Amino acid sequence: MDISAIALQGLQQADAQLQTAAVRIAAAATPDGANIDTVTLSAEIVALMSAKNQFAINASVMKTADELQQTTLNVMA
Repeated sequence: MDISAIALQGLQQADAQLQTAAVRIAAAATPDGANIDTVTLSAEIVALMSAKNQFAINASVMKTADELQQTTLNVMA
């Protein structure tokens, strides 16, 4: 499998994790001011931070794959 494809799949998984956490956080905001479960919010913040790290790591992999491809093309030329 292509390195770029693996990184792209990782970016898509991070996006899905981000979307899920965002939906859960938005659902916790009740208009009547009811108490919000802080443990759940804490878990969702951790999920957001994890998604952020996954985005950064996979973007770095994409950049490295691009540099590797460019180096390979330069050697072949």
